[in-house]
Amino acid sequence: MLRKLVSRRTLAAVGGATALSAAGGYYYLNSGPTYPPSTKETRRPPPPWTPPSRQQMLDALKASGANPAEEEFDLLIVGGGATGAGVAVDAASRGLKVALVERDDFSSGTSSKSTKLVHGGVRYLQKAVMELDYEQYKLVREALHERKIFLQTAPYLSAMLPIMLPIYKYWQVPYYWVGCKMYDILAGKENMESSYLMSKGKALEAFPMLKQEGLVGALVYYDGQHNDSRMNMALIMTAVQQGAVVANHVEVTSLDKDGAGGKIQGARVRDALTGQEWNVRAKGVVNATGPFSDALLTMDNPNHTPIVQPSSGTHITLPNYYSPRTMGLLDPATSDGRVIFFLPWQGNTIAGTTDTPAEVTATPLPQEEEIRWILEEVRRYLSPDIKVRRGDVLSAWSGLRPLVRNPNAASTEGLVRNHMIHVSDSGLLTIAGGKWTTYRAMAEETVDKAIEVFDLKDRVKRGCVTEQLRLVGSDGWSRNMFIGLVQRYGLETEVAKHLSENYAILVRPLSLPTLPVLRYGERLRKQRRWLQEGVGNKVKLRSYQHIQLREVKKLLRNLSQTPEHFVEHLHLYV
Repeated sequence: MLRKLVSRRTLAAVGGATALSAAGGYYYLNSGPTYPPSTKETRRPPPPWTPPSRQQMLDALKASGANPAEEEFDLLIVGGGATGAGVAVDAASRGLKVALVERDDFSSGTSSKSTKLVHGGVRYLQKAVMELDYEQYKLVREALHERKIFLQTAPYLSAMLPIMLPIYKYWQVPYYWVGCKMYDILAGKENMESSYLMSKGKALEAFPMLKQEGLVGALVYYDGQHNDSRMNMALIMTAVQQGAVVANHVEVTSLDKDGAGGKIQGARVRDALTGQEWNVRAKGVVNATGPFSDALLTMDNPNHTPIVQPSSGTHITLPNYYSPRTMGLLDPATSDGRVIFFLPWQGNTIAGTTDTPAEVTATPLPQEEEIRWILEEVRRYLSPDIKVRRGDVLSAWSGLRPLVRNPNAASTEGLVRNHMIHVSDSGLLTIAGGKWTTYRAMAEETVDKAIEVFDLKDRVKRGCVTEQLRLVGSDGWSRNMFIGLVQRYGLETEVAKHLSENYAILVRPLSLPTLPVLRYGERLRKQRRWLQEGVGNKVKLRSYQHIQLREVKKLLRNLSQTPEHFVEHLHLYV
């Protein structure tokens, strides 16, 4: 009898433990990170959509000035970078009548010159802990939340990226491990994958270019990576799909104010391609010009207090043999106390960034000392048998990072670490600062403020939907889409992946079988992943979405290096 009782209790205990383990395993497998996106099509693809032409957009802008009683916009957004495009998407998706103008081309400035990361900010978390700074903590928490939304609303333009922190001192093992685990915990259910330690051997296997001498091991954590310029274009196209009117190469020359109260009621604009000028009427104007915010503020009030303190961030591009294809590297403590990233990017490696005070200019150029500083930092972490040469630098670029100062704060206490929204006496609403990862939250906050300041409550049809709104091209896309392009059109695998990961379902209207000159998928240059259809559209400049004249000029400069048959047929395009 006793033996039977024990047996029953044992079986019950084993059964209970098994059930508990099964339940725990089910929870773990089904409540973990949602990255990478499913290989299944994310949603049913929408019907084919053709955006209005640039001329149609310009006509709509002109109509607002000619007939303001019926055609006035609710918001005129100045600036077509990440911030301006994000504000346009948010406002248009709420039902507001939105216009956006950009002096140059969309994403021609800071927004296309980032480190390509979608990140919470490991270094900000370090500052939050070391300096007991709650504001830094909030920045990291918000960015980690926005990171998840970013990767889910534009899955074809972003992906998860493991980043390695090489460890050369034993005391750094617990230090970095605790820091990365705090990063994971802060992300909570929105975490990608858990960080983990690697032995020296595993670290060298994953990143064979690393310097072996003194290497103890490595710690790997996860953040996101994205195509910044294409992401900017996806935002612009999504804004148009939601009803916004946008136009590039249209510059604001003056702000239009009413005679009585001096309140802004629109702007005078000029088409840089034709020289034509006209007025655009709007209930409110949003200044989203990034490093150039002070220029529009000066136009509004010549005596205003400057809010932008720009710094130059330089990056360089190195050949692909400088890093693995699927893992980045972070140097958390450079020779001067900064951090530097070393990341795979489109078949090559990008390294950066610097942080140097700079003057605001339309075309910031990388300085030679900045390039050599980055190379020296790269050299510190690579194996001695890899000769880091100045001649290996394939390209370099510099972007202006706008650090902003609250004009209403004391001069020594006014630096804003994230972003700032300011409304002038005349009603100019300025959004400045921030970073790519948090563009959506910045846009939501800006539109909320605009609705309040410009009394647009009766014009709003719905609340903010951008946490769930997928960008143009996302619905119907899957990670296996490139296979269908290879099988249907005979493209090279790399070219098919490039199309899938840059244009997603927008590839379908390209009519690939009708390409008149090159073979399907043949490239203009082996170093450049440009296809004939893409370049043809860009050169024609028929609507807002086509890349600006600088790409055409760049193409013309490279004619001597392109296939002869393309040169012979250039007259088809220009």
